[in-house]
Amino acid sequence: MDHQGYTLDPESIILTTSTSEGYSFVFRLLCNPGDEILVPKPSYPLFEFLAELQDVCLVPYPLLYDHGWQIDLPSLYKAVTARTRAIVLVHPNNPTGSYTKAAEMADLTHFCEENGMALVVDEVFLDYAHDGVARPSFALNNEALTFTLSGLSKVAALPQMKVAWCVTSGPEERKNAALARLEVIADTYLSMNAPLQLATPALLDQRRSLQPLLLDRVRMNLQALDHQLSHQKTCTRLDVEGGWYAILRVPVTESDEDLAIELLRKVGVLVHPGHFYDFSSDGYLVISLITPTATFREGIGRVLDVLNG
Repeated sequence: MDHQGYTLDPESIILTTSTSEGYSFVFRLLCNPGDEILVPKPSYPLFEFLAELQDVCLVPYPLLYDHGWQIDLPSLYKAVTARTRAIVLVHPNNPTGSYTKAAEMADLTHFCEENGMALVVDEVFLDYAHDGVARPSFALNNEALTFTLSGLSKVAALPQMKVAWCVTSGPEERKNAALARLEVIADTYLSMNAPLQLATPALLDQRRSLQPLLLDRVRMNLQALDHQLSHQKTCTRLDVEGGWYAILRVPVTESDEDLAIELLRKVGVLVHPGHFYDFSSDGYLVISLITPTATFREGIGRVLDVLNG
């Protein structure tokens, strides 16, 4: 399998029906009940539900914003206990749109290998870099046991087709042992069906025409957002490198959830409150950048009218 110009061993790939199922397989592989997984904060709320189903304890580590997002590595290292089995990375993060930096990748890889832990990396938005520069995939990481997840839902904009995958990499002995156990888990559930497996190459090929269209829309909407923000001083946008979302920093006059409900009721615009993604304080709204451009411009105009009114 060719990936960003590199060749992956097909035997290292486990097919699943979703990245959620991929997480479940990996959590079950790595953890006994009560073991811990470190997860980023802010990030999307999927992990909590999956961890509860697998009897795993989640421990958050912070992402800090200062002229861009970065992992708070000292806090992450302090959060590790004798029961920590893995660190989850979302590359790029959802909703912050921040990629894991090369230095962070190197530090975390070294730390996991030294401490017998694994990396679990979600790369569903990897291809959607706003600057068009491809970022390296963790699927090529051979220094620490690594499970890299992605799927058709975002890669080919086909959430209804229910095809995803988990690539296992790392030191040969640990990788082979993990793959043998993952195969048992996958074979136990037998969730993938033959028609979709056979159709996957053709469905994946569609990304070549779909991704440029999506990226064009994301860039146009981001440009439209910045244009409207430049005509007011109440709200700002946080830096974003990739993915489909942008984060607005807004005045804290009420909870983010109350504000989101107010915007929906008053002007018919749907946004997500920051607390959905575990932001540590109010004052953040998450907005989609894949809304049709004319609708997006109208919606942002309504939102800013309310926030500046």
